[in-house]
Amino acid sequence: MSSSQSCFDQQVVIVTGAAGAIGSGVAKQFARCGAKLVLVDHVAMIDVIESIAIHTTDHCSFKGSVTDGAFVAECIDKVLDQFGRIDVLVTVAGITSFGEVESVSEDEWLNVLNINLSGTFRFCKQVLPIMRRQQRGRIVTIGSLLAKNGGNTRPWQDRSDMAGSANIAYGVSKAGVHAMTSYLAKDVAADGVTVNCVAPGPIATPMTTGLSDNIKNQIPIGRMGSVNEVARAVLFLADSDSGFITGEVLDVNGGMWSD
Repeated sequence: MSSSQSCFDQQVVIVTGAAGAIGSGVAKQFARCGAKLVLVDHVAMIDVIESIAIHTTDHCSFKGSVTDGAFVAECIDKVLDQFGRIDVLVTVAGITSFGEVESVSEDEWLNVLNINLSGTFRFCKQVLPIMRRQQRGRIVTIGSLLAKNGGNTRPWQDRSDMAGSANIAYGVSKAGVHAMTSYLAKDVAADGVTVNCVAPGPIATPMTTGLSDNIKNQIPIGRMGSVNEVARAVLFLADSDSGFITGEVLDVNGGMWSD
């Protein structure tokens, strides 16, 4: 058994947004390491459930929206009833938004913030008291390069790039996730709980199929990132050996931005 397997064996791991490319990739990696998986998404997760069942029989899933506080609370109650503890929370659930500032309606703005930022908050708020009582836990949020760099597009060169790259609503929501990560990390640091963030750059998923060559050519490594590379970063921060890392935003962006 590898060190990563021994680290996550029998640990209870919640992954929100588990039906998406990154969420399912994260879930599969934890399943390979022996974790007990809790999958959450607003759509059916049949394919993901089948893929993790190869590695673990200890899993459950909940279909509902991270915008629904009652649903989130019910999820956590049921997880505790079934497994008795929560070791890791990974908040992947999110949506994107495209186009220039003028094209973003107030409803779209609020919806992106509600899912990406408030949805992350709702799950963290429910899970943190449990981890405090356990005196052990790991939370890994998902941020974005776009929370740091003001957007990948260069509209002064080619304004059409705006149509295929996430916009201000997405970037602001993820910047909020970065700030939340820092605040929560300090809040629970003395309780054996760490809170960190993985901030992907351009990752090859269905969400990035419209990304222009102009943007792809900005990646110093010369290619898009993979879901597996994001998932491995998540597992690193969730590892028991990473207990001296908290409040960190770990960039996985091929060199497009460094702090």
